[in-house]
Amino acid sequence: MTKTPNPSIGNGGEPHQRADGEERVLTTNHGVPISDNQNSLKSGARGPTLIEDFVLREKIFHFDHERIPERIVHARGSGAHGVFEATDDISDLTRAAVFRHGEKTEVFARFSTVAGGSGSVDTPRDVRGFAVKFYTDEGNWDLVGNNIPVFFIQDAIKFPDLIHAVKMEADRGYPQAGSAHDTFWDWASLSPESTHMLMWAMSDRTLPRSLRMMEGFGIHTFRLVNAEGVSSFVKFHWKPRLGVQSTIWDEALKLQAADNDYHRRDLFEAIDSGSFPQWDLGIQVFDQEFADAQPYDVLDATKLIPEEDIPVRLIGTMTLNRNVDNFFAETEQAAFLPSNVPPGIDFSNDPLLQGRLFSYLDTQKSRLGTTNFHQIPINAPRCPFGNFQRDGMMQTNVPNGRANYEPNSLAAHGEEGGPRESMDGFSTTNAVTGPDEMGDKLRVRPESFSDHYSQARLFYRSQDPHEQAHIASAFVFELSKVGLLDQVPPRMVANLRNVDEDLAKRVAKGLGIDLPAKAKAAKDPVDMDPSDALSIHKNMKPTLEGRAVGILIADGTDAVALDKLIAAIAETKGKSVIVAPRVGGAKLSNGKQRKADGQLAGTPSQLFDAVAIIVSDEGCAALMQESAAVEFVMNAFGHLKAVGASEAAQPLLDKAGVEPDDGILGIDGAFVKAAAMRFYDREPSVRMLA
Repeated sequence: MTKTPNPSIGNGGEPHQRADGEERVLTTNHGVPISDNQNSLKSGARGPTLIEDFVLREKIFHFDHERIPERIVHARGSGAHGVFEATDDISDLTRAAVFRHGEKTEVFARFSTVAGGSGSVDTPRDVRGFAVKFYTDEGNWDLVGNNIPVFFIQDAIKFPDLIHAVKMEADRGYPQAGSAHDTFWDWASLSPESTHMLMWAMSDRTLPRSLRMMEGFGIHTFRLVNAEGVSSFVKFHWKPRLGVQSTIWDEALKLQAADNDYHRRDLFEAIDSGSFPQWDLGIQVFDQEFADAQPYDVLDATKLIPEEDIPVRLIGTMTLNRNVDNFFAETEQAAFLPSNVPPGIDFSNDPLLQGRLFSYLDTQKSRLGTTNFHQIPINAPRCPFGNFQRDGMMQTNVPNGRANYEPNSLAAHGEEGGPRESMDGFSTTNAVTGPDEMGDKLRVRPESFSDHYSQARLFYRSQDPHEQAHIASAFVFELSKVGLLDQVPPRMVANLRNVDEDLAKRVAKGLGIDLPAKAKAAKDPVDMDPSDALSIHKNMKPTLEGRAVGILIADGTDAVALDKLIAAIAETKGKSVIVAPRVGGAKLSNGKQRKADGQLAGTPSQLFDAVAIIVSDEGCAALMQESAAVEFVMNAFGHLKAVGASEAAQPLLDKAGVEPDDGILGIDGAFVKAAAMRFYDREPSVRMLA
């Protein structure tokens, strides 16, 4: 047991806590014991501070450098420790020790948004990073992916343009953490290869209910190599044990106001309470013959392999069972490198992957120094230069305008468009540079990468009608935020006509523009059989496990009914959260005071997966005078959640505009069953969809 340090008072009345011989001694970083941590060394009590005070200098020096530059992308992250257990023998496919049957490997996982800074919110419409570091006995393996199996681009040379376009606009520093603005859609509408990913980005996949309820994907095609040196192509999948769940757009907006840290808090509290999140690791394995037979290139990161063609084989389980001890030391400083692979796992020639193998190592260096060393006078070129590289530490140039990406159409709108490629620019020679080199060195993409729309069509047509409406509405919302670049929305809709005519018409109608001519596709799309695995709704798990039901009470609430409902929710492994007008709770029908878990004004219904209102006539009358109570019910109804209510609550439901449907129930077992679902058939009655 730690003893209380011996207190002492200095000349100025300041306390000094001194070790008595048993406590740890305070030292400098180099182990020198410190006699006074309250006063700097001075020349006389009122004299100047002396430069020789190494205790002061070290303390201030370290404080001044406690922060490092945040990540350019994936800056806002949440992390946790855990363990991976291999559950299937795949020694015929790979020699990697991490996959030995029964092998347990320590892991660290980091989940993140992409576009926002470290101080942004948890719930924007955004792709989520899903990175896992395996501390194997053959070295670290970093599986660095996203919650979506495809990506916006095919070649790593386009990544700076994508991120410049989606980030805050260069001349104004906003908007933050969102793609609904000019430059992103300018770039996207000029980049047909992004179309498949745009389908996913505009779907509910980018509005996850919880980090615990989203899939993860390695995105690229990798290779597994066995002990005999025989290799196979492989794609990696993470499947959440709780199933894939999402919020809806209006709910996500309100979650940002209710709790900026909604996902981070959810992950931390789940682990802290012992509800350890789990994912199964799966693989899709195939050979060159299968690859050659597909209508798409398996090395194209904008494509996926439908699970109907190659089912996902589950080979292990990851359990996150320990929160970090210090956020900065672990989550913030964690460095993931796709180039970290153990023997038995190898790379393919995916050009996006090849770029990442270089970029991530370079990124770690940049967080410790500067990318702008070329601006130091001794390094600076003496001739004119211009490109789209921007910002970074020690930036001394001051570029004008917002042209920091290409292709762009800013010049067509009267803005500076920036420099352009030169026909006389540097070209790599095709001369052979070694005896084993084969083929020409070319800055080209294979024709097999030219189909940008078939899988986008596959994704859209694999969704159910509600999901398709969400995708169309998301396009309408985002493109409506495009300001002065009036050519951009029609150009984007022209691309969408290659995906699905109905989708394009819905988006055009939602924007109030004429349907433009279809954009010319580099390769005509082909129809692929719909894949149910791509739909959230078609794979919904009707379970309350890992989810929460908000129960609104007031004075006079039936104590027996309340306890019965809480017990029924607990039986389903769900969580009950009591909400009342006052944090002290309410006096129930049995005369006892029931403490609330949350106060009504600060605990809106968007925090829950379903709501129940158990009130008496007196309690209902009081709640009808509370706008927060009306909004609690109104938003739950609008967010398509199950609403259970006692008979006395009907006036409150009426005031909130609740109309009867399959999701409006009493507070019996039928409600508990319905609480695990969303009622998407309700949506046309509560909002206009494209």
